[in-house]
Amino acid sequence: MNALFQRRWLLWVVGIGVGAIGGYLYYSQIGCESGSCAITSDPTNSTLYGSLMGVFLFDSFYRKDKSSSQNTAE
Repeated sequence: MNALFQRRWLLWVVGIGVGAIGGYLYYSQIGCESGSCAITSDPTNSTLYGSLMGVFLFDSFYRKDKSSSQNTAE
């Protein structure tokens, strides 16, 4: 396996874990008491949303290797 590929998947896994923990903590500490909030009124939705946001956040730290780019025009 390519080292960059492994690094990207590692960032995704860490992002999912950190996001899930953050989403659940947001639900348990802040949450929505009335039940009208689609994301924060249910721990499952809040955890899944946090996981998705964690992947987006940690994927932004991934850098592509410039030597493997497809742009070979000189």
